Amino acid sequence: MSGLIDELLTVRDFLRWGASEFTAADLFYGHGTDNPWDEAEQLVLHAIHLTPPLANEWLDARLTRTERGRVLANLQRRIQERIPAAYITGRTWFAGLPFQVDERVLVPRSPIAELIQKRFEPWLIQSPERILDLCTGSGCIGIACAYMFPEAEVQLSDISYDALAVAEQNIQMHGLEDRVFALQSDGFEHMQGQVFDLIVSNPPYVDAEDMAGLPDEYRAEPELGLASGVDGLDFTRQLLTCALDHLTEAGLLVVEVGNSWPALAQAYPELPFTWVEFENGGHGVFVLSAQDLRFAREQGVL
Repeated sequence: MSGLIDELLTVRDFLRWGASEFTAADLFYGHGTDNPWDEAEQLVLHAIHLTPPLANEWLDARLTRTERGRVLANLQRRIQERIPAAYITGRTWFAGLPFQVDERVLVPRSPIAELIQKRFEPWLIQSPERILDLCTGSGCIGIACAYMFPEAEVQLSDISYDALAVAEQNIQMHGLEDRVFALQSDGFEHMQGQVFDLIVSNPPYVDAEDMAGLPDEYRAEPELGLASGVDGLDFTRQLLTCALDHLTEAGLLVVEVGNSWPALAQAYPELPFTWVEFENGGHGVFVLSAQDLRFAREQGVL
């Protein structure tokens, strides 16, 4: 390591070296970046207390020996431990907002961020008064909703006490303790009598076949937030059965099921899922209204 500290001097040096080493190590991306250069940039800049994207005039800035040591430690840890970069930096971004993350939660990456930034239009008719982020993890979806709907009360819910501890940190970091609350619950177990205008959920939805083939970077994340039975739909089935009881008359349900969406569509051919098309990439997110769910229940579909 000491030799590299003497050879690599500038930001550009470390970005180039990191990208090359990441490529040679055949790392997997998908937790905020999709290529070795951006991954290296995230880790290099974190070590020198800067935020991407970096202006070109910074690229040839020389780093102090102490800074070089921190940068190398970040890059080498990414290669040796094969964990998401966000677990090394302890910070990531979602819907344009910063969040604290660690191994207790999934790294935020849901395309639902795009829906939040568009205020769930055209499906959400009026601003919600109460919002539920079910299976909240870091709290990123619910907290982003709180920013977009500043008059709303937001409940973050998760089965994992560890995840909720991270969500609480993020609530405090964003100064939202007055209207964003965390609740431990297995699904709707501890929400008897509560109703919401908007329920948003990014639940576990990875099927058994995909779980078996996950790269190391995904295996570093909590399995509780990923796996959901043979077809990936164990939790989503429960959610669909119970959601209507917790939605207002004009309420909206938004759920991500990722690659399990064909299995869900096949399992519920009579449900009128609206599958969202995203401008910034992503798939497997459906929208259902309370009216859709009520009709499905009356018809015996749910």
